[in-house]
Amino acid sequence: MSFDGIVTNALVKEFKETITGGRIDKIYQQEKDEILIHIRNLGNNYKLLLSASSNNPRAYLTDYSKQNPNTPPMFCMFLRKQLQGGIILDINQHELDRIITIDVKSLDEMGDISIKQLIIEIMGKHSNIILIDKSSEIILDSIKRVPESISRVRQVLPGLKYQYPPSNDKLNPLHIDFDTFLNKLDKNNKNVQVFKFLYKSFIGLSPLISKEICYRAHIDERLTINALTKLDVKNLYSSFNSLMNDVLEKNFDPHFIKNDKTNEILAFHALNLSQYECMYKISNQSISAILDNYYHKKDTIDRIKQKSLSIRKTIQTKLERDLNKLAKQKQELLDSKKREKYKIYGDLISANIYKIDRGIDSIDLENFYTENLDLINIPLDPKLSPSQNAQKYYKKYTKLKNASKLLEKEIPKTEDEIEYLENILVSIENCTEIEELDEIKEELINEGYLKGKNRKKKKSKKQNSSKPYHFISSDGFHIYVGKNNKQNDYLTLRFANKEDIWLHTKDIPGSHVIIRKENMEVPQNTLYEAAILSAFYSKAKNSENVAVDYTEKKHVKKPNGAKPGMVIYEQNSTIYVTPKIEEISKIKKAEV
Repeated sequence: MSFDGIVTNALVKEFKETITGGRIDKIYQQEKDEILIHIRNLGNNYKLLLSASSNNPRAYLTDYSKQNPNTPPMFCMFLRKQLQGGIILDINQHELDRIITIDVKSLDEMGDISIKQLIIEIMGKHSNIILIDKSSEIILDSIKRVPESISRVRQVLPGLKYQYPPSNDKLNPLHIDFDTFLNKLDKNNKNVQVFKFLYKSFIGLSPLISKEICYRAHIDERLTINALTKLDVKNLYSSFNSLMNDVLEKNFDPHFIKNDKTNEILAFHALNLSQYECMYKISNQSISAILDNYYHKKDTIDRIKQKSLSIRKTIQTKLERDLNKLAKQKQELLDSKKREKYKIYGDLISANIYKIDRGIDSIDLENFYTENLDLINIPLDPKLSPSQNAQKYYKKYTKLKNASKLLEKEIPKTEDEIEYLENILVSIENCTEIEELDEIKEELINEGYLKGKNRKKKKSKKQNSSKPYHFISSDGFHIYVGKNNKQNDYLTLRFANKEDIWLHTKDIPGSHVIIRKENMEVPQNTLYEAAILSAFYSKAKNSENVAVDYTEKKHVKKPNGAKPGMVIYEQNSTIYVTPKIEEISKIKKAEV
C-alpha cells in the first residue's frame, strides 16, 4: 500500500504543526474500528480520524464525518473518560514504522494529572488503536483485543505491558551507511527482486517507494540481486540514501497521481514520485488532504461492498427463484395451450360411448372436427368406464383452461418482480454513499423482501436524503442520474418538468436519467451524452449498442400499485450507444 512509514512521517510532522498543544474536545466511534477525535487548538477546530480497518487502516486530519451510533461503543466511552478534555503534549513516530504515538495529559479518576499514550498501529489486518498509561506502559484498553488464541507472538489486552510489533529483522532505513546496506544485500536470497529486497529489509518502505528508489537509480525493479553490477549497487544505495535524506530533512511533496482518462487515483505519496512523471499529478501542502481525498471514497466503497453482501445475497437468491418460477410458468402456459385436444377426446368418447368396451386402454375414433373425419387414437384408463374417461378429459381441459387464465395474470407479475429485483442489484452497484445503501435496505424492508423494522413513521426530520449524480453536458445542459429507486422516483415524479427529457435503457434495469431543457432544444450531443450515462448506470454497462429510450417526462407514468422505480412510458424514440469509461469521464460532474 502507498500508506507507508514515509507517509506516516509526513503526517506526524503535520500533526506536530497543527494539533500538538490542542485540547481534545469530543471523541466518537462511528465504525467498530474507527475513532474520530475533535481537537481545538489556537482558535482552530480539527477532526483527527484514526482507523484500524483491516482494508483501509489510516490516520489523518479529515473534513468528513459520519453518522454517530445511537449508543456509543464501550471503547469510545472509555476513551472519553480517559482523554476528553486532555491536552496533546507530543506526537511521534516509532522509528520509521507505521506507528504513531500521541501523548495526552489529562486528569485521572482521582483528579490527579496523568499522561496517557494513544498508539495507532497501521498494520493491515493487524491494525489497532491502543491506549496505555505512559509511565507504566500498561495497556488500558484497545479497539481490538488480541488474546493468545489469536496471536501467540504478541497479545494486546488490558493489564499487559505494551510491546511494539516485532520488526522481523528489518532495519530503520534513516541512518544506514553503505557498509550496512551492502551487508544486508549480501545476506539476502540472491534470487529476490531488488524492489522486494528493499521493502522486506527496511522498516517503513512500501513496494511503491521501493520501486521509486530503483527508478531513480536507473535499475529495472524486476532485476534480481545477483544480476546487479557493482555500479548498480552503488547507484541503488545512492538513490536509497538520497530519498532517506529527503525524509530526514522533511522535503515532502504530498500529491496523488491520477489517470486523466478514467479519473482514477493510481498512487499517492509524501515524496515526489519520479516514476509517474508523465502522469497527471495533483499536489497539496497537506498530506492529510491528499489522504482524505483518496480514502474517503475508497473506504466508502469498501464499506458499501461489505454492508451490501447480505442484501445482495438475499436479492440474488430471490431472483434465481423467480427466474425458475417464470420458466415453469411459461412451460405450464405452453402445455395449457394444448388443452383443446382433451375436450376433443371427451366429445369423441361421449359421442361414441356405445362403441367403447370397458377395460380397453385405447381406441381409434373418427374425429368429426376434421374435414376428412381422420382417425384419432385416444388413450383410455382401463379401470374407468367410457363415461368416466370422458369426464376425466373434460376435467383436464377445464383445469388447463383455468390454469391458462391464471398464468396469463401471474406471468407478468413474476416478470415485473424479476425486473424490480434486477433493478435493485443495479442500484446497489451504483451506490456511492452508505446513505444510499440504507435507502435501498429500507425500501426492501417496506416491500417485504428483508426483515426489519419499518422506519417510515420514525424518520428523523433532520435525516438527509441522498442525492443523484449531477452532470453538465458539453452544451451546458444539466443531466441527473438516479442511483437507486428512491432517487429515480424523485427525479421522474417530482423533480423533472413536463418538457424535460427522460431516458432509460430499453427493457434493461437501470437508472432514470433527466435532461433539464430550460425551454431550449436539446442538442444531439447532449442527448448522446445522457444516453451513454443511462447505459453506463444500467445492467448493460459492459455491453455494446445498448438501446436507450427517451421521451418527454409528461409521457412517463407510474401505474397504481407499482413498486418503487417502476414506470411506464409512451411516444418514445430510441438511440443506440456503447458506454465507455473514457467517454463517461469526459462528461463534467457538477460541484456538490
